[in-house]
Amino acid sequence: MSTFEEIEDRDGVRLSWNVWPNSRIEATRMVVPIGALYTPLKEREDLQPVFYEPVTCKPPCRAVLNPYCQIDVHGRLWICPFCLQRNQFPPHYKDISNVNLPAELLAQFTTIEYTLSRPPSIPPIFLYVVDTCLDEVDLKALKDSLVVSLSLLPQQALIGLVTYGTMVQVHEIGYGDCPKSYVFRGTKDYTAAQVQTMLGLSAPVARPQGMASAQPANMGAARFLLPVEQCEFTLTSILEQLQRDPWPYATDRRPLRCTGAAMSVAIGLLETCFQNTGSRVMLFTGGPCTSGPGQVVGPELKEAIRSHNDLEKDTAKHFKKANKFFEPLAKRAAEKGQIIDVFIGCLDQIGILEMKALPNYTNGVVVMADSFNTAIFKQSFIRVFTKDADGHLDMGFNAMLDVQTTRELRICGLIGPATSANKKNERIGETEIGIGGTSAWRLSSLTPKTTVGVYFEVGPNITVQPGTRGLIQFVTHYQHSSGAFRLRVTTIARNWADGISPEIPASFDQEAAAVLMARIAVFKAEIDDGPDVLRWLDRMLIRLCQKFADYRKDDPSVFRLPDNFILYPQFMFHLRRSQFLQVFNNSPDETAYYRHVIMREDTQNTLIMIQPTLSSYSFEGEPQPVLLDSVSIKPDVILLLDTFFHILIWHGEHLAVWRKQGYQEKPEYENFKRLLEEPKRDSQDLLADRFPIPRYIDCDQGGSQARFLLSKLNPSTTHVTPAAYGQYGGQAQPGQAILTDDVSLQVFMEHLKKLAVSGS
Repeated sequence: MSTFEEIEDRDGVRLSWNVWPNSRIEATRMVVPIGALYTPLKEREDLQPVFYEPVTCKPPCRAVLNPYCQIDVHGRLWICPFCLQRNQFPPHYKDISNVNLPAELLAQFTTIEYTLSRPPSIPPIFLYVVDTCLDEVDLKALKDSLVVSLSLLPQQALIGLVTYGTMVQVHEIGYGDCPKSYVFRGTKDYTAAQVQTMLGLSAPVARPQGMASAQPANMGAARFLLPVEQCEFTLTSILEQLQRDPWPYATDRRPLRCTGAAMSVAIGLLETCFQNTGSRVMLFTGGPCTSGPGQVVGPELKEAIRSHNDLEKDTAKHFKKANKFFEPLAKRAAEKGQIIDVFIGCLDQIGILEMKALPNYTNGVVVMADSFNTAIFKQSFIRVFTKDADGHLDMGFNAMLDVQTTRELRICGLIGPATSANKKNERIGETEIGIGGTSAWRLSSLTPKTTVGVYFEVGPNITVQPGTRGLIQFVTHYQHSSGAFRLRVTTIARNWADGISPEIPASFDQEAAAVLMARIAVFKAEIDDGPDVLRWLDRMLIRLCQKFADYRKDDPSVFRLPDNFILYPQFMFHLRRSQFLQVFNNSPDETAYYRHVIMREDTQNTLIMIQPTLSSYSFEGEPQPVLLDSVSIKPDVILLLDTFFHILIWHGEHLAVWRKQGYQEKPEYENFKRLLEEPKRDSQDLLADRFPIPRYIDCDQGGSQARFLLSKLNPSTTHVTPAAYGQYGGQAQPGQAILTDDVSLQVFMEHLKKLAVSGS
């Protein structure tokens, strides 16, 4: 394990540079910005929460006491390394001495978690928003999954149900003997005040951010949101009796589906009843919104849903209006700490592109399946309710991430599933990357994998002595699923060095840098044209090579990159070809989905998305990792591809023929049977903790689904390679010819070397 991975296991942080240049001009020459990938709830077995309040510096600094503070045990003082103020220790620290230090001052506790003494919040809230315009088989499968989920929820968790088709129905579950529902028109956008009036709820009692009592802000809410233990029977019977939307529609039309109105009512209900409390709105939809606010396509089947081409030409007639509806709705939900999850059971697009702000701003999950009757949906949905060792849901709610730096560093922004908390101070940088102009961000939801990218720059007119240390502190305040409020504090220190020092290039973490640059590229791709983003990536790569490679001007033959830079161009090559930046062959919904997932996953998972892993199985020994290249395709091997979204097992031509002839059933071919089973076993290990569940593909050479493998391989052998279909120097051409106009990694590297050494 590399040192970088060890640091990540301990503190949940990966930095692009682990030694920082001591001047702004040198920092800009390094091309890749100083950035940190931070996983606030990184799982650590040895991290036990402490049950006392953190000691903080005087306002406006408010940095938390940490191992890098200077302390005076005789004077009972500590000096804050961020603002250099002297602070008195509180009275209960009176026994402090050099041999008796509290946990937060010990070197191994650079990350510490406090359980705060404020009263616990109400338990988490789950509001199911269910589409009833599904066919009978799909609706039954969805109802079964929802009924099963009731047993996975904590018994004290509050739950509610909204169903929708042509109309929106809010089900009253507080009186089981005579269940009834309130009906809202599907063509209208409802404000929180209108929802409140129509449901007969009193005005909510506003509470400060992060404060919640054990009672709802609105006593009338108990008719619609009740603890699972009190309403499980009622809710199960409502779900079991749920019928398809009765509104008729002709065979040449789509059903009228008012997804926008349903989300507006659901968010309004929670906004009215529970302020700043951990809550999830879980949308289950089987088709596009065809009616009312947020409409993405008309009800007539002859009107096709928008494509990338329509968006490019600005001919998607519903797109701007739908976007304009969902964006403010997402901001409202994020401000109130609500999480919006979207579960899709549909072969076609449902408008996740227009809705993307809902899960993106609130760190909700998106699961795309062809129907609610598939394992992808069923298993992914169950995994949302994974519990930790103590039996609590493995999720945090209503989080606030605050970042502090020493005066030499400035905060440029954050890229991840968050919204700005608009906290201004003198540590905010002039350059804006991602969500900038603030030093704090809201994350409605946290999981042990949720990772944000935070970017920094060296401040102007700063002179730092080489060898001194700069500090960054990440403070995450969140509501634990047990109801307790917790504060996790991670403080990291890195050395400053002279701009020409060899320590700086030696400290480069190419994996973290690739992920941080990928996030910037994907963020830019949402705003700019695709070719512009690719040109920007290329420019950055050429400049990085010009700065850190060894070469002679105009002589590419001697071009050499240091060992810890050598994989970076390869990552950029695969990123350029990936579905995150290339929209060809993907629908707008798929593009929005892939970009949503890459923005929230940790370093290792993101690297698999950028450059998938490929393993080869053969009769000649153990499975081997092989190049993601067409030369790895051989007739007598099995390949296992992991792209994060797909797990694919591919059988070479000879093995596929033998399997079809049933050799594995004969006792004398036991080793062939073992060879066929080994990749299946390994694929199960990959599926074990993956979320969402990847699509599982089993295919043979020449089969239609082998395209998923071929599209990811470096096309070192194509249909235009010399002798691609014949003999190659008397030998069969290695690998399979891939039909593509893409350049190969080898050609890409040749061009990169030429451009880097030419100095242009």
